Amino acid sequence: MNRAEFGELLAKAIEREVEAMEFYNGLALRSKDPFVKDLFADLAKQELGHQEVLERFRFDDTLQMDFEKVEDWKIAETVQTPELSLEMKPRDAIALAMKKEEAAAKLYTDLARSCKSAAHKNLYLNLAAMELGHKHRLENVFIDVGYPEVF
Repeated sequence: MNRAEFGELLAKAIEREVEAMEFYNGLALRSKDPFVKDLFADLAKQELGHQEVLERFRFDDTLQMDFEKVEDWKIAETVQTPELSLEMKPRDAIALAMKKEEAAAKLYTDLARSCKSAAHKNLYLNLAAMELGHKHRLENVFIDVGYPEVF
């Protein structure tokens, strides 16, 4: 992978992180539930952190990216995508966020599968792992909020 290709891949990933940060900030601002507000504010900060990490990689392709791999419980796959609204219940806001992280992880995993270059594939798999980390966290919260009978 040459420097230009690497830069393009990371520019697209950075754009997705900025979009995710804006999404989470918007949910945090709209939420009336303090727990959900804090959760989304924290996720927005994490997305900003991911953006900063990717920016460093964009300008130094010698760095190594290695996000922690987490187990995918596939809870997001069992819920429908709720519509974004100002009156969202905490369960729906978390479900929407899970679905967004699920879609991002799937995109990166699919891109990795289509790569011939081992370097490209590794980059996409690490980006998928980053998204799955958020999905995993949201799924944990969703179980507590979405299924209070197990709490």
